[in-house]
Amino acid sequence: MRFREKLSRFMYGRNGIDKLCVGILWTAVILSVVNIFFHSLIIWILEDALVIWCIFRVLSRNIYKRQQENRQFINIWGKVKGFFKLQKNKYRDRKTHIYRICPHCKANLRLPKRKGKHTVRCPKCNLRFEINC
Repeated sequence: MRFREKLSRFMYGRNGIDKLCVGILWTAVILSVVNIFFHSLIIWILEDALVIWCIFRVLSRNIYKRQQENRQFINIWGKVKGFFKLQKNKYRDRKTHIYRICPHCKANLRLPKRKGKHTVRCPKCNLRFEINC
């Protein structure tokens, strides 16, 4: 039997690599780079613990529990990524647009810059409200 077939049989019914595992490994790599400069035992232990946790997740047979953890990570990571994307867009559009939050549905609205007071309509909830630029 080939190695690939043996590995495939071994991994059958196990969790495997998911987004949380990749995030854990990237965190361990970043800590390794930081530890090159600081030579800290605590950072070294932390990066080893992260790698062991990732291996545990990959080999785990409790797929339901690992999927729940991965789903929670994806939700949190999506919010973090969305925040930084919004900040990047705000900076890119700073000369031509303003960003306001709808008071009713809390949606972020990208509005063209105009001087003075004017009324805008939220496309999600159709609420009309005034803004002052």
